[in-house]
Amino acid sequence: MPTRDHNPRGRRLHLPIVSTNGRTHASPEADTHVAHSVGCAQEARPAARRPEWLRVKARTGPNYSELKGIMRTLDLHTVCEEAACPNIYECWEEREATFLILGDRCTRRCGFCDVMTAKPFPVDEDEPARIAEAVRATGLRYVVLTGVARDDLPDGGARIWAAAIRAVREAVPGCGVEVLPTDFRGGEDDIATVIDAQPDVFAHNLETVRRLHPRIRPAFGYDRSLEVLRIANRLRPGQVTKSNLILGMGERPEEVTGAMRDLADARCDILTMGQYLQPSRFHLPVDRWVTPDEFAEHGRAGRAMGIAHVEAGPLVRSSYHAGKQLERAVAAGRT
Repeated sequence: MPTRDHNPRGRRLHLPIVSTNGRTHASPEADTHVAHSVGCAQEARPAARRPEWLRVKARTGPNYSELKGIMRTLDLHTVCEEAACPNIYECWEEREATFLILGDRCTRRCGFCDVMTAKPFPVDEDEPARIAEAVRATGLRYVVLTGVARDDLPDGGARIWAAAIRAVREAVPGCGVEVLPTDFRGGEDDIATVIDAQPDVFAHNLETVRRLHPRIRPAFGYDRSLEVLRIANRLRPGQVTKSNLILGMGERPEEVTGAMRDLADARCDILTMGQYLQPSRFHLPVDRWVTPDEFAEHGRAGRAMGIAHVEAGPLVRSSYHAGKQLERAVAAGRT
């Protein structure tokens, strides 16, 4: 198989695929992004032209421009930009943003993700304070913090996660804080460090079904991701937990039902579900376009399983209208 460029336009840097047991796949086939992507979806095939319901027009305005200027001035990263979120124009115009902490270089590589995989820079100790300043400057009342995996750090960056939560709360009293961290390799002490800072929502994304998980999320584990949610619930009774599923990567509808049932059993309070959009030709190809009707049916099924709030739709992402998701989950009486 020919070698492909892992750094198109200077954005992506190659790292070996790391499995859930920490070992590196040695075979050339396993270590190419093309083999990785095709293997993810089993017999993945490029989907036909993007349907109408997935077409988003770029509508920039004064709020978008102001937020972008603030992020650059404070040298901050947002997952809105790094993961090429289709909702960036809408959310930034509504003064909603999701911060990417611990830098913009991830130590893991997932077949769907557009965040750069590379050796991270040293930890920026001032980052929590700058995030808090950005939240204050932009007038946010609900902030989502996500971050890259930092397997190079003994605690996976848990200390910085906790510091960022506390810095935001100190700078903007009453501001809601949602966190979406890595799995910390299942380390309960590291998860506890984040939970002790008392985020309003603790999220950890399952992303795909059990069958596809080892290929799409090779450095994570399906059961370990579920256990992260269980640990969060156990450490802090009443903690609101959240997860996400991406559809269109090769899963079958009945497998989605199974994944939702597993999340319900893990006492997940909020579930988001959206359509996979291929960031570049170096990523996993889109297997199918999931219709709005199928998303609606999955939403009904998830709520019937006892998940307090399910936000399901083609353009839904984990942090899309996150504050409203929390309000609806609380109103549903699960938490």
